[in-house]
Amino acid sequence: FQDMTRILFVCHGNICRSPMAEFVMKDLVKKAGLESQFHIESAATSTEEIGNPVYPPACRKLAEHGIGCAGKTARQLKNKDYDQHDLLIGMDQPNFRNMHRICGGDPDGKIHLLMEFAGRPKAEVADPWYTGDFEQTWQDVLAGYRELPQAVKVGTGTGRVLYGEKKNEITIRPSAAEYLTFIASTGDSTESYEMRYEERMRISG
Repeated sequence: FQDMTRILFVCHGNICRSPMAEFVMKDLVKKAGLESQFHIESAATSTEEIGNPVYPPACRKLAEHGIGCAGKTARQLKNKDYDQHDLLIGMDQPNFRNMHRICGGDPDGKIHLLMEFAGRPKAEVADPWYTGDFEQTWQDVLAGYRELPQAVKVGTGTGRVLYGEKKNEITIRPSAAEYLTFIASTGDSTESYEMRYEERMRISG
C-alpha cells in the first residue's frame, strides 16, 4: 500500500460525480494492468448521503461502458485523508474550498480540480444531480484523464523496455503513463497500444 499511488476523488455527496471518476479510473488502471500500482477511492465533503449507494442513473451510465460500481457507499472526506493520499481531486469550486477546510489547507499541493488535467483549470465537472445530464458528466470525467496520468507516479517510465532471450531480440513497451493516456482517450486495449507503439518505433527508428 505504501508504494502505491493513492488517489481520492471528491464531490459534494459521493453518489454521482466522484464515484463515476473513481470507477472510471479503476477501469483504466485495470485495462492497463496497473492495479498493483494504485489505490483509488472517492468521498464526499458533506454528510447528506453517507452510507447511500451510487445514484442509479450514475450506475447506469457507468454500466453503458461496461463499468460496475457494486458495493460502493458514500463516505465523508476526513482530515486524515490528506496524509493518506497523494492526490485529492475535486469536481467543482465548492468541493475545492470544502476540501481545503476539512484538510486544514493544502501544504503539499495535493488538492486539485479534475478539469485542471483537461487543460481547463477554471472549469467544473457538470453536476448531474441538478442537470440530469449524466452523459455530459461522463464526458467531463473522461476529459480530466487526458493529462492526469502524467501527474501520478506510475511505472519507471522511460517509455522503452528492451529485452529478449535471443541475441538482438527487442520488445518495446510504453511507459505506464502512456498506457493510461492512450486507454483514457481511446478506450482501446494495452495490447493494441503496444502494437501501435512498436510500429511507431520501427518507423521512427
